[in-house]
Amino acid sequence: MAIERTLSIVKPDATRKNHVGAIVARFESEGLRIAAIRKVWMSKQEAEGFYAVHAARPFFGELVEFMTSGPSVVIVLEGENAVARNRELMGATNPAQAADGTLRKLYAASIGENAVHGSDSLENATIETAYFFRGTEIF
Repeated sequence: MAIERTLSIVKPDATRKNHVGAIVARFESEGLRIAAIRKVWMSKQEAEGFYAVHAARPFFGELVEFMTSGPSVVIVLEGENAVARNRELMGATNPAQAADGTLRKLYAASIGENAVHGSDSLENATIETAYFFRGTEIF
């Protein structure tokens, strides 16, 4: 099994509801190590840059507005198959379709306010991690 790093974001809806600690504890209890963590309040420019891959989609404006509505916690997770494990822990984007016990089933209110983000591939994990962290900030 490969040791990987991936990016996770605890989104503004989950930070507003004080779920950060429970989400971080879940990552750790599932064997993922916190390699870097910090709280950020994204500007419109930062959110548009991070989600640029979705710029042509109809929900882009709402996504940027949501991600700039309050602070988020950005986290670099490390562990065996971290990308896939984090995606499994998150659950389906729509919390109504997420499996019981997943983060989105437990903490998300809707497709738009779905509590967490996670990189979908190793390539994107590298890109997304570099968006928020310098290499010297990851331990």
